[in-house]
Amino acid sequence: MEQRNRWCVIFNDKCQCLKYVDQKKVNTMHKNGFFNEEQHIKQCRYFSSDFKKKRVQELENNLATVSDICRTHKISRTSVYRWLYKYSNMAKKQVRQVIEAKSDTKKINLLENRINELERIIGQKQLLIDFQNKVIEIAESTYEVDIKRKFGSKPSSGIGTPGTNTGLR
Repeated sequence: MEQRNRWCVIFNDKCQCLKYVDQKKVNTMHKNGFFNEEQHIKQCRYFSSDFKKKRVQELENNLATVSDICRTHKISRTSVYRWLYKYSNMAKKQVRQVIEAKSDTKKINLLENRINELERIIGQKQLLIDFQNKVIEIAESTYEVDIKRKFGSKPSSGIGTPGTNTGLR
Protein backbone atom coordinates (compact mmCIF):
# COMPACT_ATOMS: atom_id res chain seq x y z
CA MET A 1 0.00 0.00 0.00
CA GLU A 2 2.89 2.29 0.80
CA GLN A 3 4.41 1.96 -2.67
CA ARG A 4 1.03 2.50 -4.34
CA ASN A 5 0.61 5.77 -2.45
CA ARG A 6 4.12 6.78 -3.41
CA TRP A 7 3.40 6.22 -7.11
CA CYS A 8 0.07 7.99 -6.88
CA VAL A 9 1.76 10.98 -5.29
CA ILE A 10 4.44 10.99 -7.99
CA PHE A 11 1.90 10.74 -10.79
CA ASN A 12 -0.44 13.29 -9.28
CA ASP A 13 2.40 15.78 -8.87
CA LYS A 14 3.94 15.33 -12.30
CA CYS A 15 1.05 14.37 -14.55
CA GLN A 16 -2.21 16.21 -14.97
CA CYS A 17 -3.65 13.55 -17.27
CA LEU A 18 -4.38 11.19 -14.36
CA LYS A 19 -7.78 12.72 -13.94
CA TYR A 20 -8.68 11.03 -17.27
CA VAL A 21 -7.24 7.63 -16.28
CA ASP A 22 -9.47 4.95 -14.84
CA GLN A 23 -8.39 4.25 -11.26
CA LYS A 24 -9.24 0.53 -11.66
CA LYS A 25 -6.72 0.25 -14.50
CA VAL A 26 -4.06 1.93 -12.40
CA ASN A 27 -4.78 -0.48 -9.52
CA THR A 28 -4.59 -3.47 -11.90
CA MET A 29 -1.30 -2.20 -13.31
CA HIS A 30 0.04 -1.86 -9.77
CA LYS A 31 -1.07 -5.41 -8.85
CA ASN A 32 0.65 -6.78 -11.95
CA GLY A 33 3.90 -5.10 -10.96
CA PHE A 34 3.92 -2.45 -13.66
CA PHE A 35 5.27 0.14 -11.24
CA ASN A 36 8.02 -2.07 -9.76
CA GLU A 37 11.39 -0.52 -10.40
CA GLU A 38 13.19 -3.88 -10.23
CA GLN A 39 11.34 -5.21 -13.27
CA HIS A 40 12.12 -2.22 -15.44
CA ILE A 41 15.87 -2.23 -14.87
CA LYS A 42 17.47 -3.74 -17.96
CA GLN A 43 20.20 -6.24 -17.32
CA CYS A 44 23.25 -5.59 -19.46
CA ARG A 45 25.57 -8.46 -20.19
CA TYR A 46 28.99 -8.21 -21.72
CA PHE A 47 30.71 -11.01 -23.60
CA SER A 48 34.42 -11.34 -24.12
CA SER A 49 35.85 -11.09 -27.61
CA ASP A 50 37.01 -14.73 -27.32
CA PHE A 51 33.44 -15.83 -26.66
CA LYS A 52 32.21 -13.81 -29.64
CA LYS A 53 34.93 -15.21 -31.91
CA LYS A 54 34.09 -18.79 -30.89
CA ARG A 55 30.41 -18.27 -31.72
CA VAL A 56 31.33 -16.73 -35.09
CA GLN A 57 33.64 -19.66 -35.80
CA GLU A 58 30.80 -22.07 -35.01
CA LEU A 59 28.66 -20.22 -37.53
CA GLU A 60 31.37 -20.27 -40.20
CA ASN A 61 31.96 -24.00 -39.73
CA ASN A 62 28.20 -24.68 -39.77
CA LEU A 63 28.35 -26.23 -36.32
CA ALA A 64 25.47 -24.06 -35.16
CA THR A 65 22.90 -21.67 -36.56
CA VAL A 66 22.15 -18.14 -35.48
CA SER A 67 18.92 -19.41 -33.94
CA ASP A 68 20.80 -22.06 -31.93
CA ILE A 69 23.25 -19.51 -30.53
CA CYS A 70 20.47 -17.06 -29.69
CA ARG A 71 18.45 -19.73 -27.94
CA THR A 72 21.28 -21.32 -25.94
CA HIS A 73 22.98 -18.12 -24.77
CA LYS A 74 19.86 -15.87 -24.70
CA ILE A 75 21.39 -13.35 -27.08
CA SER A 76 19.55 -11.22 -29.60
CA ARG A 77 19.90 -11.97 -33.30
CA THR A 78 21.17 -8.43 -33.83
CA SER A 79 24.10 -9.02 -31.50
CA VAL A 80 25.03 -12.28 -33.22
CA TYR A 81 24.94 -10.65 -36.67
CA ARG A 82 26.97 -7.72 -35.35
CA TRP A 83 29.59 -10.19 -34.08
CA LEU A 84 29.48 -11.97 -37.40
CA TYR A 85 30.24 -8.82 -39.36
CA LYS A 86 32.94 -7.79 -36.93
CA TYR A 87 34.82 -11.08 -36.36
CA SER A 88 34.08 -13.17 -39.44
CA ASN A 89 36.94 -14.01 -41.76
CA MET A 90 34.53 -14.46 -44.62
CA ALA A 91 33.02 -11.02 -44.13
CA LYS A 92 36.48 -9.49 -44.37
CA LYS A 93 37.07 -11.33 -47.65
CA GLN A 94 33.57 -10.28 -48.79
CA VAL A 95 32.53 -13.91 -49.28
CA ARG A 96 28.85 -14.61 -48.82
CA GLN A 97 27.94 -17.52 -46.64
CA VAL A 98 24.59 -19.16 -46.09
CA ILE A 99 24.27 -18.84 -42.34
CA GLU A 100 21.02 -20.69 -41.68
CA ALA A 101 22.01 -23.88 -43.49
CA LYS A 102 21.43 -27.20 -41.77
CA SER A 103 23.84 -27.36 -38.93
CA ASP A 104 25.86 -30.37 -37.93
CA THR A 105 23.92 -30.62 -34.70
CA LYS A 106 20.68 -31.15 -36.62
CA LYS A 107 22.38 -33.76 -38.80
CA ILE A 108 23.75 -35.49 -35.73
CA ASN A 109 20.31 -35.53 -34.11
CA LEU A 110 18.79 -37.04 -37.26
CA LEU A 111 21.52 -39.69 -37.41
CA GLU A 112 21.09 -40.52 -33.72
CA ASN A 113 17.36 -40.95 -34.26
CA ARG A 114 18.08 -43.24 -37.22
CA ILE A 115 20.54 -45.28 -35.11
CA ASN A 116 17.95 -45.65 -32.35
CA GLU A 117 15.36 -46.83 -34.90
CA LEU A 118 17.77 -49.39 -36.38
CA GLU A 119 18.76 -50.64 -32.92
CA ARG A 120 15.07 -51.14 -32.14
CA ILE A 121 14.60 -53.12 -35.37
CA ILE A 122 17.68 -55.24 -34.63
CA GLY A 123 16.32 -55.94 -31.14
CA GLN A 124 13.02 -57.12 -32.60
CA LYS A 125 14.82 -59.38 -35.07
CA GLN A 126 16.98 -60.82 -32.31
CA LEU A 127 13.88 -61.60 -30.24
CA LEU A 128 12.39 -63.37 -33.27
CA ILE A 129 15.57 -65.42 -33.77
CA ASP A 130 15.67 -66.35 -30.07
CA PHE A 131 12.02 -67.40 -30.23
CA GLN A 132 12.63 -69.56 -33.31
CA ASN A 133 15.64 -71.22 -31.67
CA LYS A 134 13.59 -71.99 -28.57
CA VAL A 135 10.81 -73.50 -30.72
CA ILE A 136 13.38 -75.66 -32.50
CA GLU A 137 14.82 -76.84 -29.16
CA ILE A 138 11.35 -77.73 -27.87
CA ALA A 139 10.53 -79.58 -31.11
CA GLU A 140 13.83 -81.50 -30.94
CA SER A 141 13.18 -82.62 -27.37
CA THR A 142 9.54 -83.48 -28.09
CA TYR A 143 10.09 -85.45 -31.31
CA GLU A 144 13.63 -86.65 -30.48
CA VAL A 145 14.96 -85.46 -33.84
CA ASP A 146 18.04 -83.34 -34.39
CA ILE A 147 16.39 -80.61 -36.51
CA LYS A 148 19.32 -78.23 -36.57
CA ARG A 149 21.73 -80.86 -37.82
CA LYS A 150 19.30 -82.44 -40.29
CA PHE A 151 17.88 -79.29 -41.88
CA GLY A 152 20.57 -76.74 -41.10
CA SER A 153 22.19 -75.18 -44.12
CA LYS A 154 25.73 -74.14 -44.68
CA PRO A 155 26.27 -70.38 -44.80
CA SER A 156 25.99 -69.04 -48.31
CA SER A 157 29.04 -67.45 -49.88
CA GLY A 158 26.81 -65.20 -51.94
CA ILE A 159 28.04 -66.74 -55.21
CA GLY A 160 26.15 -69.32 -57.18
CA THR A 161 22.62 -70.04 -58.28
CA PRO A 162 19.77 -69.51 -55.87
CA GLY A 163 18.24 -72.59 -54.32
CA THR A 164 21.38 -74.74 -54.48
CA ASN A 165 22.19 -74.29 -50.80
CA THR A 166 18.90 -75.27 -49.16
CA GLY A 167 20.31 -78.06 -47.03
CA LEU A 168 17.66 -80.53 -48.22
CA ARG A 169 18.95 -83.77 -49.70
